[in-house]
Amino acid sequence: MNNIDKQYQQLLEDILNNGLQKEDRTGTGTISLFGRQIRHKMSEGFPLLTTKKMHWKSIVTELLWFLRGETNIKFLLDYDCHIWDGDAYKRYERANTWELQDTPPMNEFIKRIKEDETFRKTWGELGPIYGKQWRSWSGPYNDGFGENIDQIQNLINELKTNPDSRRLMVSAWNVGELDRMVLPPCHYGFQVYTRPTTRDEKIVNPGKYRAISLMWNQRSVDTFLGLPFNIASYALLLEIIAKEVNMVPDELIGNLGDTHLYLNHIEQAKEQISRTPYGLPTIEITERNWYIHEKVKEHLGEKTLDEKLKSYRPDCFELIGYQSHEKIRAKLSN
Repeated sequence: MNNIDKQYQQLLEDILNNGLQKEDRTGTGTISLFGRQIRHKMSEGFPLLTTKKMHWKSIVTELLWFLRGETNIKFLLDYDCHIWDGDAYKRYERANTWELQDTPPMNEFIKRIKEDETFRKTWGELGPIYGKQWRSWSGPYNDGFGENIDQIQNLINELKTNPDSRRLMVSAWNVGELDRMVLPPCHYGFQVYTRPTTRDEKIVNPGKYRAISLMWNQRSVDTFLGLPFNIASYALLLEIIAKEVNMVPDELIGNLGDTHLYLNHIEQAKEQISRTPYGLPTIEITERNWYIHEKVKEHLGEKTLDEKLKSYRPDCFELIGYQSHEKIRAKLSN
């Protein structure tokens, strides 16, 4: 069963038929709607769209980058992920323009980020975006000393000790730091919810007594290019969290604010609407360096959450049975 591709195609049709034309920050122009929702049951398969080929490795790499608490694009480049290149380069370009200097082309910029540590520290940084807020939110000050809050660690701790809490939330919308970010968060927060598993769920998932759902909120939705990544990324985050707290992934929900198509994506959207979805894949997570055997764990001790997250690599997440239509090329508006 593949309802997620169908929901996505219906959303594209909704925007094309009912969207209002609006100007935007990038100067490209959009047709836009406000306030939509998508829902997916994880038991139906992993929600990676099949009506166009998705770049799975980039989706995984970006999420691991967030979870590691990183904000420099070097980690992304190490795995050939170029989602944030344009934002870093645009900042560099503005600085050169201000100094009345010529800006080297993008390929030279990326090469220097990879090879020149001093250059990388200055121009590979994107400010306190997602990873910084998820893992090191700047907390209140007492006597001049700040407290950095690890929201992901706190979430895991709470899930293990108080799974019925209504405060199982992570936010990236740090108002005091928005002006230091290359781009304020588009998907600005998520909440999780758990419940006891049913008898049938216990049979399929022995030893797992709770199911966990995740709902994310998004203020700005690039529906053609961004949203398919967001769906898969938060589904993967749900899988990772569920694994850490030994729960069954249940429902994925996305609340969408300004939901738009850029004017240069309209024909691509029509092409995707015309395609018939394939069945959804499943996902397998490899426990790289996680202590599976109790004897090893007793000898070496339990790994910390941070050690576990940093041991992950993109090849730890294998798609099983992914079949898709060919990719549809479209230009990213920065």
